[in-house]
Amino acid sequence: MQKISDHCDTPDKSEICDENRVRPRDRIIASAIELFRQHGYKGIGVDAIAEAAESNKMTLYRHFGSKDDLVCECLKQLSARGKQAWDDLDKTYPNDPMGQLHGWVMEVVKRVFDDPRGCDLANAAVELKDANHPALKVIVDAKKDHRERLGNLCRAAGIEQHEQLANSLVLLVEGARVCGQSDASEGPQQQLKQTCEEMIAAFSRRGTH
Repeated sequence: MQKISDHCDTPDKSEICDENRVRPRDRIIASAIELFRQHGYKGIGVDAIAEAAESNKMTLYRHFGSKDDLVCECLKQLSARGKQAWDDLDKTYPNDPMGQLHGWVMEVVKRVFDDPRGCDLANAAVELKDANHPALKVIVDAKKDHRERLGNLCRAAGIEQHEQLANSLVLLVEGARVCGQSDASEGPQQQLKQTCEEMIAAFSRRGTH
């Protein structure tokens, strides 16, 4: 099993071996994210996660009170990566909302084709069906934040029906991810970029402000 190690002789006995090496907590999260992607959230246990992180269950439970807590933290980390992508768009296309919108399309298309496993948050929502599972709030909040950011970007780009466009783009992307998981490489997801661009153009023609 691939391990994410800081090369310390006794990684579970110290929170930090030195400032340039990975903390046990961060190793556990990184290992958990990868193993959850490979095996699902219910298909892997804390023993395997601790082993992959070159740690042990005692250390894992010291940082995370339960497996559910670890799942929540992993999803929060993934959500934070998504928020960072928005910051990167702003830096790449400064003061250019329409450029950012087209940049968003290119970014999501790349993600769909680079990772056939689909969206980690959506996969978790499907697998963790218990309405009381604490991870569901993390997922709902992250998805809502993404839609709101996209809607605000559409509005800044001058799209009058900005919320409708944002929702439509999200539906396209989520559908393409499912197709990427279930269809052959030449499935309908191949039309994602073209369809997104055509939809943006169509909404732009409906009226601007």
